[in-house]
Amino acid sequence: MVGLMGCGKTSVGRRLAQILDLNFVDADEEIEKSASKTIAEIFEDHGEDYFRAGERRVIARLLKASRQVLATGGGAYLSPETRQAVRERGVSVWLKADLPTLMRRVRRRTNRPLLRTADPEAVMRTLMEARYPVYAEADVTVESREVAHDVMAMDVILALDAFLGGPSADTADLLKTEDRTPS
Repeated sequence: MVGLMGCGKTSVGRRLAQILDLNFVDADEEIEKSASKTIAEIFEDHGEDYFRAGERRVIARLLKASRQVLATGGGAYLSPETRQAVRERGVSVWLKADLPTLMRRVRRRTNRPLLRTADPEAVMRTLMEARYPVYAEADVTVESREVAHDVMAMDVILALDAFLGGPSADTADLLKTEDRTPS
């Protein structure tokens, strides 16, 4: 799962993993475990370049694991090395969201180092301009919108099926049986 902060990589990814009976891994959580620091502390103590180098190493390690749903940090997919590793070991899914949706979501949390500025919306616009062309290289794009996580997860499953060659019997069964109430 790739995309900007607030697009739903973690929340939709968790639900997707649950539906598909796969492990869910959040790269940011794994980075924090490895460093014994929060991402904000890593940025503050060592800077973004140091963080990005560690992020690349952690994601490369995580991609060697068995089938899983992996939510990457917002800047992780910008690394050509990480994009290549994802291409070789998985299928990338971009959860694409518009600015108002992202801002509504990111304002709920205070642990976003890149948004600790006087004008977080301007920062987000700049990030969108710089990152969306790179995210567009993902194998699959799904519009992130204000619906239940179950609905978004099913959108991802349908997009993955289309990318992988059409709906499978498993998808048809999920669509018939999946409880699509909000999670």
